Amino acid sequence: MKRSLFLAAVIAFSGLSFAQTEDEKRLSSILPAIIERSEAQYRRLENAAQKVRVDKDGSHRVPHGYIAAENKLDMRAIFWWTSGHFPGSLWYLYEATGKDEWKCRAIDWTDTQAPAADYTGNHDTGFRMFCPLGNGRRLSPGHRERYDALLVRSAATLCKRYHEGLGLLRSWGKIDDKKDFIVIPDNIMNLELLMWASKQKVPQASFFRKVALSHADVSMKNHFRVDGGTYHVLNYNQQTGRVREIYQGQGANCLTAWSRGQSWAIYGYTMMYRESGEKRYLDFACKLADFAINHPNMPADGIPYWDFGAPGEERDTSAASVMASGLLELARFVPGEKGKTYRAFAVRQLLSLASPEYLAKEGENGGFLLKHGVGHKPVGSEIDVPLDYGDYYFLEALLRFKR
Repeated sequence: MKRSLFLAAVIAFSGLSFAQTEDEKRLSSILPAIIERSEAQYRRLENAAQKVRVDKDGSHRVPHGYIAAENKLDMRAIFWWTSGHFPGSLWYLYEATGKDEWKCRAIDWTDTQAPAADYTGNHDTGFRMFCPLGNGRRLSPGHRERYDALLVRSAATLCKRYHEGLGLLRSWGKIDDKKDFIVIPDNIMNLELLMWASKQKVPQASFFRKVALSHADVSMKNHFRVDGGTYHVLNYNQQTGRVREIYQGQGANCLTAWSRGQSWAIYGYTMMYRESGEKRYLDFACKLADFAINHPNMPADGIPYWDFGAPGEERDTSAASVMASGLLELARFVPGEKGKTYRAFAVRQLLSLASPEYLAKEGENGGFLLKHGVGHKPVGSEIDVPLDYGDYYFLEALLRFKR
């Protein structure tokens, strides 16, 4: 009797339910096949990348995408903003399968990232370092001491872009640029590195937390419309602290919401609630999520157009995978029907991403999983292609669903 009462209390506390919806049953039933195909694809991808990972000058590169017209991998330097997603995906395959094969490959590629701990060229330190090393420290305790040291160093590097007067991290541009101070919503994702570092026994811990919360709060004030839609690029006046200009960036225009930016924000503010316990972040994440899932231009299958103001144009599977992962976590923190709505929408997105329309067949797509990603349409870059971060958050979302 006591054991039954205890189990009931645990279930109630954690918000778990044993009753799966029909969509959840479908996703559960096909999950092993998705992981099996992911293994086959990434085995092919990793083997091909091994042959071209070292450039002529001895520098290391990481697979970012696939150039179908030339039938070759798009390899980028370890300082490229997405360089951490490929090794991060290898860690997720290890988590999904428990196979030493993936652990060895993940360690190999994660070690390649070490020099990027000191790179100050942009705000993407969290993507570059926390995606591989954060997962590595979690899944391979034997590497934890070395990875932790690199992550704390990375957090200090990121904070070099902090402006005390603005309370913000500079996204793009030189650290000492006196004219422009550019901030984009992607930056919120990199705050997870700082929140992790703030919980370590290091002298800078309180500063790391201060920077993360300040950036999240100031962005929450300025970077979003009343309806919950997201601007992409803001330029701040460093003397007054006011927004000087709003740029189109990777969106269709300044008045719409770029779908991946919206997804970054949903995911990022949910993460900030998880890491800080500050309810304002949870409430804000719900507002951002409601904007996205209830938008009149959101397609029925849950895979958004590359911009919410561009109905009928290209879909962006990377935006969908980031959103699905964020919504699954958000649903854990939101009780009742609202939480069920977020989870149901994420499951719908994952079922769509796992369909032949979006998930590559074995041997196709250069070894990447998801087709139809969009990088930067306004400048004609990476349109309808596979993207490393699309795969990373797809695998993360599947694991979150499984858990």
